[in-house]
Amino acid sequence: MIAEKKKEKTRLFHLVKRTEYPAWKGWIIRIIAVVIALFIGSLVCAIVSGGASFGKFTTYMIDSVFGGSGRRLLNLFQNTAIMLIIALALSPAFKMKFWNIGAEGQVLMGALGSAICVMEFGDKVSEPVLLLIMFAMSVTFGIAWSVIPSIFKAQWNTNETLFTLMMNYVAMQTVNICIAVWIKSGSGIMPAQQTGRLPLIGGQNYILNIIIVAIVTVLMFIYFRFSKHGYELTVVGESQNTAKYVGINIKKVIIRTMVLGGVLCGLAGYLLFAGTNYMISADTVQSRGFTAILVAWLGKFNPFMMAFTSLLYTFIDQGSAHLATNFFPGSNSFSDIITGIFFFFVIGSEFFINYKIVFHKKKDKNKGKTAQTAAENSLNNQVTADTKEVKA
Repeated sequence: MIAEKKKEKTRLFHLVKRTEYPAWKGWIIRIIAVVIALFIGSLVCAIVSGGASFGKFTTYMIDSVFGGSGRRLLNLFQNTAIMLIIALALSPAFKMKFWNIGAEGQVLMGALGSAICVMEFGDKVSEPVLLLIMFAMSVTFGIAWSVIPSIFKAQWNTNETLFTLMMNYVAMQTVNICIAVWIKSGSGIMPAQQTGRLPLIGGQNYILNIIIVAIVTVLMFIYFRFSKHGYELTVVGESQNTAKYVGINIKKVIIRTMVLGGVLCGLAGYLLFAGTNYMISADTVQSRGFTAILVAWLGKFNPFMMAFTSLLYTFIDQGSAHLATNFFPGSNSFSDIITGIFFFFVIGSEFFINYKIVFHKKKDKNKGKTAQTAAENSLNNQVTADTKEVKA
């Protein structure tokens, strides 16, 4: 019985993991992705609005930053600073492969700590003392909300993703309860407070926020690159077995790292209350805790790269909001669409940075048979020659 030969199917291409890829080529790919995202965004804007050209789209995007007598540029750096410090708070845990997605609640609890101090001590102590008490309370609340899931993870190996996610909603409802107690009218809206405000620099808001975040960024870079603790959390993230072998206490590293993240989240909440909004609501963080995950990941958990990705995201977000105001007044959906397009292409660009596509060449069957026949003839000729030589 003759077995039927199955026809081999030749794949058109396959993916290969890049081992070494120059950083500058990666940034070129990312820049191309951003340009494509802006072009697609302008195309969507033109289709939906029925008249917005690519030129108008670009003009409004630039005007959203450099228009308004410098005020919009200051807003850009302020929003970048808040996004960056939240991304910095998430980075230590992510480098350790502890998937903390509870920054939204941790920052909100930090802001709640400041709000409690203002409501309880606002008219009883001096402003400098009040600001110090607010800072201490915000950091304490941020640590508490961050360290609880880390203890459960270290002791009982609970799922940190679900744990931190659920604590976000607990934080939101806690804020709503506090506002209901403070605001007797039942409006659920806390007015801006006149006490507990960070001092102005040069008569401008937000400058102190930006300076503080810039200092924290440098310190975090030093922490990751040169400190023993930064090295240990990297080893734990790469392999817990290796960490155990070299004598690293994994439970201690998990809790310590989340305490650091809690400090930064508490500081972010403090800056949001004392240096930005001067009030609190359940929407104070405005989903930055979730967006910061993408910002940190795109920045490869490098503080300086995260500063760039935070700036780029904030520019797109602020520009799309400005576009929505001019082309689609009363609607916030358009800005979300543009931001989504941006993330889609930028995240997609990481695929081409990490992998390359190798196309397969079609096999020439006749060429293969000819080569095989030639090899057989060459072998036969060699055997014949050897036989004649032996006989001789």
